[in-house]
Amino acid sequence: MLDIKEYTEKLKKGEVMLYPTDTIWGVGCDATNEEACQKISQIKNRPNEKSFIILVDSFPMLERYVPDFHEVCYELCDNADKPLTVIYPTSRNIAPSAIAEDGSIGIRITKDPLCVKLIRALKKPLLSTSANISGKTHPLSFDEISNQIKNGVDFIVEDRLKDKMDTPSQIIKIDLNGSVKIIRN
Repeated sequence: MLDIKEYTEKLKKGEVMLYPTDTIWGVGCDATNEEACQKISQIKNRPNEKSFIILVDSFPMLERYVPDFHEVCYELCDNADKPLTVIYPTSRNIAPSAIAEDGSIGIRITKDPLCVKLIRALKKPLLSTSANISGKTHPLSFDEISNQIKNGVDFIVEDRLKDKMDTPSQIIKIDLNGSVKIIRN
């Protein structure tokens, strides 16, 4: 099994990983690396107009990638009782293919110890998407992940291989004036 330093070196080279997140098994990479983000779209057979989720480790990191960060977001994220992805209307310094056609971006502050270690070692956010072919249901365990996904990634983070994963995050969308819309509860 590799360690965080080895995983980080692979991510810096633009490699794509299969890894456990704070919600479900994900396919991920350095969220600022355009080639790696495009590779994930190819692995998943994902339409280009669909955006991804970006994982960060803290509010200060989130603020580096969201130029119009509304104050209400602090309270929403702090008081969430389960992982919460917030769709912000604008972003910066993220790979173009990780951003939705309307310029918005979904970002989650992860509390998962493995994800936090990876993000801090990389010093950049992680792109994250469910470990399934686009349009198929997300797997609840490593064994349910298709061989197409397992064979398509460059490496597998072999932590928690036997764990059952939870459900995807809640998703809300916030606009520039601070109004909130629930996308997925």
